Amino acid sequence: MLGMLVGFAIAHSGLAALRPWGESKIGARLYRVLFALVSIPFATVLIIYFFNHRYDGALLWQIQEVSGVKTTVWILSAISFIFLYPATFNLLEIAAIQKPQVHLYESGIIRISRHPQMVGQVIWCIAHTIWLGTTFTIVTSLGLIGHHLFAVWHGDKRLTKRYGEAFLKVKERTSVLPGLAIFDGRQQLKWQEFLKPAYVGVTAFTLLFWFIHPWLMTVTSRVSW
Repeated sequence: MLGMLVGFAIAHSGLAALRPWGESKIGARLYRVLFALVSIPFATVLIIYFFNHRYDGALLWQIQEVSGVKTTVWILSAISFIFLYPATFNLLEIAAIQKPQVHLYESGIIRISRHPQMVGQVIWCIAHTIWLGTTFTIVTSLGLIGHHLFAVWHGDKRLTKRYGEAFLKVKERTSVLPGLAIFDGRQQLKWQEFLKPAYVGVTAFTLLFWFIHPWLMTVTSRVSW
């Protein structure tokens, strides 16, 4: 699992680092398609492998039947999806329908954390580690969190190189730790920024995933290697 996570990190972060060079050679849309063709299958394999091996290794604790644990895990998982898919991206750019661009965002969930995907991944890992309690899950969680912590540094470095002083000003007004910039007065939440179709879509996706979760477990269990 660690080997697969390292491979995904190299492919995903490597292609992100090569984006300016790649776009200059084949264009922004085609490079986005290439990025998706590498990242999505890789991520799908990782997810299926995790589903099928989540109870591997030693069982360190078993608290699934403890009152309130299931509800807590589902709430944490729902929150993690809001951060993992922060809806601050133009979906048409993600699908390469519009020309993909790099943006400096400072609204919505970015006011809470400049790197919401890292925050979401940490919350997701905490929730699933609590629920499963296996050494396999702990190893997976540490690998995922390690990659996302690297991505915080890597993302800031790429944005600094691309935008220079403009990004440094955004960096000063935002925080990596969730809520820190709000707590110390650098940011103020504006709830109207969350009243957008994209955020509604993320919420709907989270609810859909909750309903199809048992079916997803059944389908992925038929894939073996």
